Amino acid sequence: MDALDRKLLEDLTSEGRISYAELGRKYGLTRVSIKERIDKLRGEGIIENFTITISPEATGKHVSAFFEIDVEPFHLDNIARTLAQEDTVENLYLMTGSSTLHMHALLRDMEDLERFVLERIYSLKGITRVQTHMILKRYKSRKGGLRL
Repeated sequence: MDALDRKLLEDLTSEGRISYAELGRKYGLTRVSIKERIDKLRGEGIIENFTITISPEATGKHVSAFFEIDVEPFHLDNIARTLAQEDTVENLYLMTGSSTLHMHALLRDMEDLERFVLERIYSLKGITRVQTHMILKRYKSRKGGLRL
């Protein structure tokens, strides 16, 4: 990956619908050469997919919460698979520490959050601790892009 590839990734991260022709004009290359570079980045697994960013608030999801969930090691994979199936769960990671899952969920309101915690998290066998953190204000969101 060279400097031009990094610039292309930055452009695609900020505006995924930018055309190959427009990128070609910007960098003095043909549309075909830009397409070949992007295809190569996809083929190498650097670009995983093209997607959109949806405003949670515009779709009725006004509560954004992060959870640290400590799990008994024997139950870890089962709990992770179960939580990953939940529509409200946006991201789920295994973190360092004693079998800790880090999860981000988007919910409609506080009642939805309460119901999710009581009925979907606390009901799972093997969870030893749940800590919830709610977003008050968003200053920056990665939107799937890395700073290169």
